[in-house]
Amino acid sequence: MELSPKPPAKGNELLKVASFNVNSVRSRIAIISEWLTRHQPDVLCLQETKVQDHEFPVQAIHETGYQVVFRGEKSYNGVAVITREAAQEVSFGFDTSEPRDETRLACVVVKGIPIVNTYVPQGRDTSLPFFQYKLAWFARLREYFDRLFSPNRPLVWMGDLNVAPEPRDVYAPKELLGHVCFCPEVSQAFSEVLSWGFVDVFRKHCPEPEIYTFYDYRIRNAVPRRMGWRVDHILATAPLARCSIASSVDMEPRLAPKPSDHTIITAEFDLSRLS
Repeated sequence: MELSPKPPAKGNELLKVASFNVNSVRSRIAIISEWLTRHQPDVLCLQETKVQDHEFPVQAIHETGYQVVFRGEKSYNGVAVITREAAQEVSFGFDTSEPRDETRLACVVVKGIPIVNTYVPQGRDTSLPFFQYKLAWFARLREYFDRLFSPNRPLVWMGDLNVAPEPRDVYAPKELLGHVCFCPEVSQAFSEVLSWGFVDVFRKHCPEPEIYTFYDYRIRNAVPRRMGWRVDHILATAPLARCSIASSVDMEPRLAPKPSDHTIITAEFDLSRLS
């Protein structure tokens, strides 16, 4: 089954999307609610929600005027998609027989555009089986896109992908080379998914270095010292990437009281430009 995007309704041409690894949605709900109210995105994808479904703070999201779909587990993983209008064609996981992936991948359709939200495994250490699982996860993701979508049609893929693709995406590339999120094996696995037909929307608009989405809690004053990583991404197929009009990283959530170690990345698309 291939998901076929539908043209947006007239007057509904702008699509603003965002991604945020919240590192516990209940701990970050004040930041989420304030950001939604102030910035009014069409879609906010969350990763690492770390909560069972029956404990997800649905009411707090609804109080902002938004709706949400989610799949989570206790203390680990978890994905959610917050939308202004009701999400369509909602699914979780790779559409296979492995339910463990359902807390790492969500797919919805908003304004006729399929949006895939992923929390890619971190990998822990290159010497451990978790790292091989991460590489295999990227390969399975490539197969998922092959099976359900077309690179010739609009599609957004975003989330915490746990990969810094280039030296400019980490604060100390020489010292950090070999880390599970910055090593040749992961870069290659990520590139193989990108080559399916994705464009890095953020880099289209922001080519300069030292713009990061993750600042480790364990590094003292990491934000003012610019000791970060760009591991959260918004990517789109070429037809949609051509319609992108802006992309940026918002540092305010990382500077808020009780922040996540990640911050929010956004992108905007003018759907009236779709041919």
